[in-house]
Amino acid sequence: MARNFQMRIGNYELHAIETGRFGLDGGAMFGVVPKTLWEKTNPPDDKNRIPMASRALLLIDHSGSGRKILVDVGNGTKYTDKQKWIYNFDNTQFDIITSLKKHNLAPSDITDVLLTHLHFDHAGGSTYTDNGEIKPTFPKAKYYVQHEHWRAANNPTERDRASFFKEDFIPLQFHGLLEFTEGEGRVFPGINVMVLNGHTAALQCPIISDEKTTVFYCADLVPTVSHVSPPWIMAYDLRPLVTLEEKKKILNQAVDESWILFFEHDPNVEAARVMRTEKGIVVDSPIKIG
Repeated sequence: MARNFQMRIGNYELHAIETGRFGLDGGAMFGVVPKTLWEKTNPPDDKNRIPMASRALLLIDHSGSGRKILVDVGNGTKYTDKQKWIYNFDNTQFDIITSLKKHNLAPSDITDVLLTHLHFDHAGGSTYTDNGEIKPTFPKAKYYVQHEHWRAANNPTERDRASFFKEDFIPLQFHGLLEFTEGEGRVFPGINVMVLNGHTAALQCPIISDEKTTVFYCADLVPTVSHVSPPWIMAYDLRPLVTLEEKKKILNQAVDESWILFFEHDPNVEAARVMRTEKGIVVDSPIKIG
């Protein structure tokens, strides 16, 4: 029977938070992989877009700190009609505010937002529009981003400029809510970040662990279960060969140490362990949307 992702690791209670759905070009999502292969498991619409989740992770700390942490925040709702047409943004079934209400939480209850990177589908929900003014969605939270990535987002290349919407993150600095992380290491007790550079500069992937159970938040290293196969790499990645090596290293560690992988963009599967087979590393025991 399908069940939604929720578990306890150390002092943290973990929940998948659905923020909405959208679509991206299937060819861009799978790079050099032929359409005849990827469309079998990711059927595109008439504009060649495949369905995508925009899934955050909520961590409620029961140690007494009062922390309520979000990892990434989805697309948000600030998009224009043109952007909605291009990316097929859809909040009719899910949005981050409604999903938080299911856990008796309001935006003002969130204390920390750990952003893997600042692409619009990960950081768009950081802000919202109120009578024409862009405001932080979580007004009492600190927003954490790698300092190196912040510099890259503010000076993007021609190749990745379209992925950054400055209204998603510049207001955070204006309101004094931005905190820079510097490289790998502990961000909170029981939560470390791994820094990766294939998809974009200094993407930080959280690792939540109590030494018995480990959850790795994949972000755009492994956006869907289809991307578990190492060569299935997005054309959006700035350094695909770096991504390939990062994926092989992390997926092998995930098998050896029985990590749970949390998928941000798979529309059906929230999390899974992986196993090693004659055909390579594959998904094992997926946790699907109930």
